[in-house]
Formats: sequence, C-alpha cells, structure tokens
Amino acid sequence: GALLALSKPPGLPILGRPGDLSLDALLPALRRRLGLAAELHVVKAPAREYSGLVLLSSCYHTTKNLQQFFTNARQRGQYPATYRAITVGVPAEVEGEICTGLCWQQQGDRAMVRGCWWAVVTGDTPGSAEGCALQVVPVPAPGRRSLARKDVKITLTHYRVLSALEGCALLQLQPKTAFPEQLQVHLTLLLCPALGDHEHSSHVGRVLGVPFFLTPETAPTRTQVLEKELLTRLGLSPRQLHHLPLHIHLQELLLP
Repeated sequence: GALLALSKPPGLPILGRPGDLSLDALLPALRRRLGLAAELHVVKAPAREYSGLVLLSSCYHTTKNLQQFFTNARQRGQYPATYRAITVGVPAEVEGEICTGLCWQQQGDRAMVRGCWWAVVTGDTPGSAEGCALQVVPVPAPGRRSLARKDVKITLTHYRVLSALEGCALLQLQPKTAFPEQLQVHLTLLLCPALGDHEHSSHVGRVLGVPFFLTPETAPTRTQVLEKELLTRLGLSPRQLHHLPLHIHLQELLLP
C-alpha cells in the first residue's frame, strides 16, 4: 500500500541543511525512481549514527496515524522498535532494564539545556550549527523541579543478551522512551559501550580488567579504545579506529 521500508547506512542523517546529503534530500529522487505519484514522508527512522529500518509513507494520514501509534505503544509499556547492538563487554545479567534520567549538558559546564527535542528527529546535537559543545549525560536521581521543567527526562530501555563471545556481546534493545543517544548512554551504564561509540565509550574505565563508570566531567570524549585482540579480529589498525561506525541497528518495527 502506502508503506515503503528500506535500510539506512550509519552516518546518514534524516534531515540536513540545504545542499547536505540526508534522507530527506533523497526522497524526491526515490519517488521518481519508484514512479510514485505522491510525496514520501518519513514515518520512523533511526538516528544519524544508527543503521537500520526506515519506514516511509506516501499517505499523509497513514504517516500521522503510525507516528501516533508508536507514541501510544510506548505509553502503554509496549516496545514498538527493536534494536540490535554489538557491545564491548558482556552485561552481568542476561536480561534486564536500564532506567535513568537523561539531559543535555554543556561540556565543561553543569548548565542544562532545554528545547532540544528536534535532535530526536535529526540525530544531531542541538546547537551544533552554532558550534555549541553539548552532550547527553545521565542523571541518576533527578529532582522534581527538573522533571517538571522537562530539563531531565526519565528514560527506560529493556535489554537481552542474544549471544556473547570473547568479551563482546550481541544485545537486543527495546527502548520504551525516546531521547537522543539514549541507547549509547544506557549501554555505558551497563559498562558495555556499543562498538564504534566514540562519544560515550570513554565513560567506561577499567582497573585490573574490571570496568567502572566515569562521569562525563572526568572522562573527555575520545575515539573508542579497543584491545589489541579485538582490533586484530576486526582487521583494523589503531589509526583506523575513528572510522569504525556505531554498531547499533534498528532491526524491527511493530505495526498495528
């Protein structure tokens, strides 16, 4: 019918500035190639850094109905979107939930930033166009005022270990809430950052092989550091590590 599904590579944003490569900029060419009469709309898509399913629709009402369905499903405690991730490290528990407050915070400053929800759609850091350095940070015990002002949002992700081998794991992730970089931050709280996460992996340190969490203030962002054995299995040199994409993939969408 009106629906079209395709698979997006990592690094492709949904929206972009005029002249930039983005999914939105490619829709007219895709419409012509498929010979569709109506315009295509993005119903659901993973963030810029993720790969995986993109759901498009050529019917405006279908788009709005499905977007409302995804919102209602999360509010009912369902998980309409299922992701897969490869992690560096294996969670201590085979299955569980990660629940924490998240907020935007200026790097080097504790000031929280409001009004940044457009980043959910674009996959960009809010204010990046102006050169502001912002990062998503966990807030384990947010106060009532910060929640009421929507400075902090309570987020929840259900995870399950599907496979584990030689210090890495394949995880199923089902977010019940939507917040930029939620899955990356939640995986670092599990002490198992996603492979290719050059934004948050520095928040997991190790002492004598035992992982522990480092606060964003004490752990500046840097290219992910991997053990020599893992680099060899990936066929990468340390100099090539910054090219390693984020291994989080939107695997499945539940439709009514």
